[in-house]
Amino acid sequence: MDFDDALAYLDAHINLEVRTGNYEGLSLDAMGDIMRLCGDPHAAYPVIHITGTNGKGSTARIVTRLLMAHGLRVGTYTSPHLERYNERIRLDDEEIDDETFAAMVEELSLLEPMFTHRPSHFECLTACALSLFASEAVDVAVVEVGVMGRFDATNVVTADVAVITNVGRDHTNFEGDWRRAIAHEKAGIIKPSSTVILGETAPDLRDIFDGEGAARMLVAGEDFDLEANRLAVGGRLLDLRTPYQRLEELFLPLHGAHQGTNAALAIMAATAFFDRALDPGVVSDGLAQVEVAGRFEVVGRSPLIVLDGAHNPDGAEAAAAVLEEGFAVEGRRILVCGMLEGRDPTAMLEAFRADGFDQVITCTPTSPRALPADELAFAAAAMGVSCRVAKTIEQGVGWALDAATPSDLVLITGSLYLVGSARTVVRAAQRRRR
Repeated sequence: MDFDDALAYLDAHINLEVRTGNYEGLSLDAMGDIMRLCGDPHAAYPVIHITGTNGKGSTARIVTRLLMAHGLRVGTYTSPHLERYNERIRLDDEEIDDETFAAMVEELSLLEPMFTHRPSHFECLTACALSLFASEAVDVAVVEVGVMGRFDATNVVTADVAVITNVGRDHTNFEGDWRRAIAHEKAGIIKPSSTVILGETAPDLRDIFDGEGAARMLVAGEDFDLEANRLAVGGRLLDLRTPYQRLEELFLPLHGAHQGTNAALAIMAATAFFDRALDPGVVSDGLAQVEVAGRFEVVGRSPLIVLDGAHNPDGAEAAAAVLEEGFAVEGRRILVCGMLEGRDPTAMLEAFRADGFDQVITCTPTSPRALPADELAFAAAAMGVSCRVAKTIEQGVGWALDAATPSDLVLITGSLYLVGSARTVVRAAQRRRR
């Protein structure tokens, strides 16, 4: 089996990632069967399991670098990918190569005739990642939840450390007490042996997390606190209080106050994993190596080109805040935006402050769940924002780059699927212009 064969095998399985989510009726039965037939590889190493509406991918990457700085071999599993499936499965923060990817999928395919349930696309990928981590003898796995938590395929693991970043406006129809419903699903990653790092501080949700009966819970603002989260050249400067120590003037090379919050959770996850104070120099070394593609990623300077995968109103508000705080430009501001169905386009555009851009271009992300670009433009028009509607992402990004002068800003955002495709287009355009 080569790489293309592996992708074809995965594509032959139902892909819940590309379906507008009704997550009722899910279970971990199929995933449990797969793990038993694979020899329970997920029991071969400790796990830091991360969920939350926003920030879980960035938190996973920061935790990975902190653990690596302490000399550990780390397997990291995240989703979705931006450009290549290989990005999802990393060994010491390096994506696996095509040969390794194909080999692990082939091994799983040989077992499939014995499965009692036909697995989904995501279950296959998750099983491959957890098996690979065992065969590579990682010291620890950092695993990001795909959707919600309780019945996510990743929840076959037993979290030594369970991180819950926040509860926000995503994967919900906003009916009933949706915040408690989302919190309940995310709390499902907590096991009786878990130490929980809880970033969600809403008092009315606390009982949901307490009710899972964790071994220990460390809560933001109580047991640890991000005491300073300052803008710095190229990132943030952080002061953090933990149960064991105070860490000062930690430089994080990521943009946005929200990334400072993610870093605090990541440092606490590492602290809980080792159950001791951390060497400040080692923490600084780990943070200095952090890179997170597609999360307020600056990919061009003249004009300033920024890619951000904000895909819900809370993420969009964070992106707008980052722009306002640290990215003033002399020229015009151009927004290239596309999103998936199930989002409220008006709420998203308002959160991005689309009416403050000089030009808005709408695109259709590369996903079967994509909201058509003309529907997004219609929502913008109702707000008094006129748009150009692109037929393709390549056309939309091309319009923005052609229109931008060296003093302008181009923000490409609204969906990780859009950002992934746009990343490829921008790089190709930059190569042509050299």
